[in-house]
Amino acid sequence: MFAVVHTGGKQYNVTENDVLKVEKLNNNVGDKINLDVLLVSNGDKTVAGTPTVKNAEVVAEVLAHGKGEKIVVFKYKPKKNERKKQGHRQPWTEIKIVSIKM
Repeated sequence: MFAVVHTGGKQYNVTENDVLKVEKLNNNVGDKINLDVLLVSNGDKTVAGTPTVKNAEVVAEVLAHGKGEKIVVFKYKPKKNERKKQGHRQPWTEIKIVSIKM
């Protein structure tokens, strides 16, 4: 059984016991959360939502929070002595899919 869920402006194809990093969520470590289900399938039956599937539930557990690798943002205009250097680390939340119910 798999489902397509929506969180943080992105869509993820998940099955039970999957661990994935998503955009930062405002939940504590150990909390259980319900994700928006866009599509769910159990092999022979597939149900697509408009926009979400009614009576479908994907429960995930928050495992950890963190920040990604640092990227360098460098803006430069030639011959104008104009330079700007910034760093950025994108925050993420690691979740584990506990159950998928249709």
